[in-house]
Amino acid sequence: MTAPDATSSATADAPPSWRDSLAVYLQPRVLIVLFLGFSSGLPLALSGSTLLVWMRESGVDLKTIGLFALVGTPYTLKFLWAPLVDALHVPLFTRAFGRRRGWLLFSQSLLIVAILLLALTDPARSPFFVALGALLVATTSSTQDIVVDAFRVESLPESEQAAGMASYVAAYRIGMLVSTAGALFIVSGFESTGITRTSAWMWGYVVMAGMVLIGTITALVATEPEQSVRAEAATQTETAFARVLRAAIGAFSEFLTRKDALAALAFVVLFKFTDAFSGTMTAPFVIDLGFSRNDYAAIVKGVGLAATLIGGFAGGFVARRYSLATSLWIGGVVQALANLSFSWLALVGTSQWALAFAITAENFTSAIGTVIFVAYLSALCQNPLHTATQYALLTALAAVGRTYLSSGAGFVADTTGWPMFFVICMLVAIPSLVLLVWLQKRGHFDALGPIRV
Repeated sequence: MTAPDATSSATADAPPSWRDSLAVYLQPRVLIVLFLGFSSGLPLALSGSTLLVWMRESGVDLKTIGLFALVGTPYTLKFLWAPLVDALHVPLFTRAFGRRRGWLLFSQSLLIVAILLLALTDPARSPFFVALGALLVATTSSTQDIVVDAFRVESLPESEQAAGMASYVAAYRIGMLVSTAGALFIVSGFESTGITRTSAWMWGYVVMAGMVLIGTITALVATEPEQSVRAEAATQTETAFARVLRAAIGAFSEFLTRKDALAALAFVVLFKFTDAFSGTMTAPFVIDLGFSRNDYAAIVKGVGLAATLIGGFAGGFVARRYSLATSLWIGGVVQALANLSFSWLALVGTSQWALAFAITAENFTSAIGTVIFVAYLSALCQNPLHTATQYALLTALAAVGRTYLSSGAGFVADTTGWPMFFVICMLVAIPSLVLLVWLQKRGHFDALGPIRV
């Protein structure tokens, strides 16, 4: 029997009408995933780019700012406690709300507390306490990500995967924009009332903590995924230790026994590195060029938001239309080339149009790459007994580029200057594309089956 063409799985049936496509996006499960995507994207910038703007305005030097990428360590290590999320019950929460929803509400409660603690710090006086607060935000945020990723993978049926993934990524990026551009506008608004800059930043972070409640309300409205309920029933007679052991060992052993597993893991680490390396220094770069905080925020919130939405759904279209390998090629190349727009901006200087173009290119291509990449990660996770652990392992590895490999970005920018720095950001995409060629020749992507975007 002849194997089906790699692209035919997504187009075997007649294409749905635009009304049918729109109706899928309005399905309750897809809407739940959309709001959870916003909840996942919101806290990332609060310990990342937004915090870096706060630090730069407080006079912290570029080298220290670059090293602050290390506070994202929990995003790379979250697979270590993901088996606990898969296997253990949270007292009161699990009994009242279920396996996944209980962990969602618990992690979101901790996240609110962590953001409030970070709001009370001062980068100019106590960088150590800022780092500690950012680390707490990253830890609670990554725990929420573990649960949201498992909830999303388990709750969406095949017919809603495309709409759910595109909605999730678009909402995730919107959450990031709210905690970058939105937070900067809020801080400026507080500052305009006459309070000090430090107090304005504090209240800006307090508002961001309140916005986590959007995810909390979503978790309360949602229903427990059926796959999670079945997995819980299958293991209810086991001890807590046995469940943790099953989740930890099963997730790792099942993945590592696959063909070319180590090469696939290296690809996961490197695919978004080009984005991560440039993203670490984008905010300080814009401030250094002479743009004001509000200039940056206005463009990120305006054209950046539009580009993110369009890019997210464009990524969904690409992944539905083409094979997984081809989609990854498209995403990998466009997100690398987008760095050249910042090199051009560095040469042009303080041009609003040039800044708008660079931000548009970065958000549009990054959203395309993210949708396709998340589709690939989702295709690798197929067992509800350890969905959270396996997905956490993969996303933690993906965060290695953002956290460790990007920690030297400040030193590179300080040494080379901004135009050459962003050229280097483009070139660091080459190793991932080399791995993509090798995995494609080895049949890695064909073995994953149809795209489940």
